[in-house]
This record gives sequence, C-alpha cells and structure tokens, in this order.
Amino acid sequence: MNELPDTPGEEPGKPLDEQPVEQPEQSAVQPAGAAAEEPQSLLVFPTDFPIKIMGLNRLELEPQVVEIVRRHAPDFDDNTLEVRQSRAGNYLSLTVTIRAQSRPQLDAIYMELTRHPLVKVVL
Repeated sequence: MNELPDTPGEEPGKPLDEQPVEQPEQSAVQPAGAAAEEPQSLLVFPTDFPIKIMGLNRLELEPQVVEIVRRHAPDFDDNTLEVRQSRAGNYLSLTVTIRAQSRPQLDAIYMELTRHPLVKVVL
C-alpha cells in the first residue's frame, strides 16, 4: 500500500484527531455593526489637488463643471482651468486645480461630477 506524503505541519505517525490544529489568521473584515477605522489618507490637507474631467464636447460642459467645482470649492481660481479637445473633436478634457481642504470635500466633488450627464470620466 502506498503512503501519502505528510502534510506540512502534520506529525508523522499520529492519528489525525491528535494532530495540532492551526488557527486561521484574523480577517481584516469587520463584523457587521463593528465600527471601522477611517483609512489613513496619504494627502495632507489643505493641498493643491488637480481633478481631470473628460466629457462630451458641448458648449455647456465647461461652465457646468466650473459651477459644480465652485459649489464645493468656493475659492476655485479660473486661471487653473486647462481645457483640451480630443483629436477628433468629440470630447473635452478639463483639468481643474483646487485647494482641497479634506477628503470628504474631494469625495463630494467626484460624486457630483460623475453624475453629470456630459461627464464620462473623472480622475
């Protein structure tokens, strides 16, 4: 009869019910209802933060993007706005640089921009 090779951690010659049992590692998943710690941000606020928006090339895109950004960053400076047209002219790329005050502020800007019907991508 062929013997199977020993499993790592198994003590040869001992019955399986007497073998040491390895405990599983603690999961990083929090149980339901447990308070999760806020992830550590790599950003130090306040900071200048560029946001790139790509959307359909329509006249109303630029002023509507600026309006959204101003709603969340009232001190937004129009001079930081950069606009580029795609090669075929179907899309616009807008880069706005804001003085970000917090992660929730950035999240709110991203959420509102991504819901805009002319916006395709926000980076």
